Amino acid sequence: MTSIATLGSHCALQVLKGAKDEGFKTILVCETKREKLYRRFSFIDELILVGSFKEILDQKYTKQLEEQNAIIIPHGTLIAQMSSEEIESIKTPIFGNKWILRWESDRNMKERFMTESKLSVPKSLSSPKEISGLVIAKRHGAAGGRGYFLTTSEKDYKRKRDKLVHKGIIKGDSDLYLQEYAYGVSAYLQYFYSTLKEEIEFFGVDRRYESDIDGLGRIPAPQQIDIDIIPSFNVIGNSPLVLRESLLDEVYSMAERFVEASKRLVAPGMTGPFCLEGVYDDTGKFTTFEFSARIVAGTNLYVNGSPYSTFMYDEPMSMGRRIAREIKNAGKENQLTKILT
Repeated sequence: MTSIATLGSHCALQVLKGAKDEGFKTILVCETKREKLYRRFSFIDELILVGSFKEILDQKYTKQLEEQNAIIIPHGTLIAQMSSEEIESIKTPIFGNKWILRWESDRNMKERFMTESKLSVPKSLSSPKEISGLVIAKRHGAAGGRGYFLTTSEKDYKRKRDKLVHKGIIKGDSDLYLQEYAYGVSAYLQYFYSTLKEEIEFFGVDRRYESDIDGLGRIPAPQQIDIDIIPSFNVIGNSPLVLRESLLDEVYSMAERFVEASKRLVAPGMTGPFCLEGVYDDTGKFTTFEFSARIVAGTNLYVNGSPYSTFMYDEPMSMGRRIAREIKNAGKENQLTKILT
C-alpha cells in the first residue's frame, strides 16, 4: 500500500489531511522539537522523528520510507533546508519533477525560466552599481522573505547588506539577487498541472502578510524616517483574494506558457502544483517576479476548497487532496512513473 509522506512544516497538515481523505496512510517526518504539535492531529498515522530534516538522506530513514512504499510531497521547507544536490539525491520517490526545484532555487535560472515562459518580468541588475531607482534585493532559494530589502542606491545597498552580514543572515553579495521593484497589488496565483489529463487547473489566489514591512504602514511617515531598521519581508501569514473575472483568461494563458516552457527546459516538465507570484498594475497587467514549482503555503487558506476549485469539483478540494487524488489516479492507471521522480 502506498503511503504519503512530507516534512513537518509549511503545509504538512493540509497535505496529510488530503492524503488521508483519499485513503492513504500518512507519514510525517517531524523534528523532535515539533512532535507535540503534530501529535494533536489524528489523520497523521505515523511520525518519523529526526533532529533535522536532512536526516531523511540517511540510509536508516530511506529504508523506513521504502518499506512503507512512501511518496514524498515536497514543499518550501525542503528547498529552504537542502541544497539542490541533496534534493536530487533523495532515493524515496518524490511527487512531481524534483529537477525543476533547482530552477526555483537559483535566481538566475528562475529569471531565464520566466523569460522563456514569455511572462512579464522585472529587470534584474548584475551589480549594485546599476541601481538608479527602487530595487529589491532577494536571497536565493525559498527564504520566505527573510533577508530581503529595498534600496535606491549603491551606498544604501552596501549599508543594508553589511547589516545583514553582521547579523549572520547572509554571507555577502553572492547571496543576493537584485531586481527592479514591481509596483502594484500583489497576487500569488495557485495552479495544478495534471500530467495524467494534460490540463491546468487554477486553484486560488492569495496575498502575503510580511513582517515587518506590512507593519510599517501603521507608523506615521516622520517616525518611519527616524527608525534605522531594515524592514523584513518574512512571511507571517496569507489572506485570500478573488480576481476580477476579466483577468482569468490571462491567468490561464500564463500558466499554459509556463508549463510549455518547463517541458523544453527541464524534462519531463511541470507536474502538480505551482505558483506564479507577482503584482497587478492599474491596467490589470500582471508582472511575475517569482515562481514556485511546488505547493505553496498560501494554499493553506483553502483546505475546504477555494472559489475556483469549487468550479471544478463538487466536493471540498484542497491542493493537498488534489495531489493525493493525482497519485491515486496514477496508481489505478499504472502511470505512477509519469508523476514521480
